[in-house]
Amino acid sequence: MTGMIHIVDDEEAIRDSLAFLLVSRGLEAMGWDSGEAFLAAQPLEDCACVILDVRMGDLSGPEVFARLRAMGNAVPVIFLTGHADVPVAVQTLKAGAFDFVEKPFNDNQIVDLALKAIAAHEAQQAEAAARRDIDARLATLSVREDEVMRLMMTGSLNKQIADMLGIAMRTVEVHRGRVLAKMGVRNAIELAAVLGAMPADPPGPK
Repeated sequence: MTGMIHIVDDEEAIRDSLAFLLVSRGLEAMGWDSGEAFLAAQPLEDCACVILDVRMGDLSGPEVFARLRAMGNAVPVIFLTGHADVPVAVQTLKAGAFDFVEKPFNDNQIVDLALKAIAAHEAQQAEAAARRDIDARLATLSVREDEVMRLMMTGSLNKQIADMLGIAMRTVEVHRGRVLAKMGVRNAIELAAVLGAMPADPPGPK
């Protein structure tokens, strides 16, 4: 697990104690004394997670969060809140924040939460990369290959596909082989597994 955990809080004592705690657990941490400073530094390619205080001097935590998302940054955000801020924190969860922690917080709780946030984000990124790879492979299929692939996924045999498309069975076999090669699979079962994560109507030539 790699990347920096960024702590955005205008209270120096909290920033320093959180950074010390995270570093003592083998993680990397950096503190920011305002949301403005943190936003001005974007994009931060090493950013794995943000621990963001709800109440700060100028920009509030929710405002920083909204601007971060408006920039297209989907990094997981954990809010630090006081008891009176819980309704605000609930709203941030609905807006896509990872979680929130009430002050005073338990050390193990916030470290475990940060690790879960980072792991979830890494899993999402890996899934998104896999989907982009499948999209790219689908985009290489010709219109006919796409037609053959769709019929393959219905369980149709080569002869049935040939009859439905009005082409020779040998031609179907050629297209089937090209589909498997382009999609990087050995057979229809593996192809079905690859397409299983895609929408019911996968992208590709129509």
